[in-house]
Amino acid sequence: MSINILVIDDEKEIADLIEVYLKNENYNVFKFYTAKEALHCIDTVKLDLAILDIMIPDIDGFTILRKIREKFNFPVIMLTAKEEEIDKINGFSLGADDYITKPFRPLELIARVKAQIRRFTKYNQDTKQNEDIIDFAGLVLNHNTRQVFLNERQLALTPTEFSILWFLSLNQGRVISSEELFKEVWKEKYFNSNNTVMVHIRHLREKMNDSAEKPKFIKTVWGVGYTIEK
Repeated sequence: MSINILVIDDEKEIADLIEVYLKNENYNVFKFYTAKEALHCIDTVKLDLAILDIMIPDIDGFTILRKIREKFNFPVIMLTAKEEEIDKINGFSLGADDYITKPFRPLELIARVKAQIRRFTKYNQDTKQNEDIIDFAGLVLNHNTRQVFLNERQLALTPTEFSILWFLSLNQGRVISSEELFKEVWKEKYFNSNNTVMVHIRHLREKMNDSAEKPKFIKTVWGVGYTIEK
């Protein structure tokens, strides 16, 4: 199976070195020294993994990561000279799968690339091909096992919380009213004074380290309901 890997790093020596090691593993490499050139590749090539430098002059790696996660769920490894903890937190919160600090050992990078591709192959099936698995922005839901992983960390959800998250994820881009959500999950008639849905949404957000003010996943549409945007 042909594997396509995107590499973006403005340090040519590093980008070229990564390319050599990846090609030695028979990966197809799409290498760019600027983000602007890479954006077209992201939209036109079926990529299996990306290696992004954070400190890119024209468009920083975090911005590119956001653009990737708007449409795609392939693994992303962030590559940077920075060591601040906040950079790692920002990267993971935006959907990065791994983080390597320069200077690095090329063989370690290759090992991490292989690990991410194995994980992606195992857990990240296209929802059109496998209706029992939903995968987006680092979140993986398996309907058969009732398991949920966020950036490879398993979330301890109750059966009800799983059902809510599954239904919202299954309907990405559509606003689901509290009434519809309640009927779908609890199979009972909904009353306007019922705050059960709101309480469960709050618990879900806490377990996902999400917030109502700046949601990464579950967004409240006031007076209407809830949605997970595409």
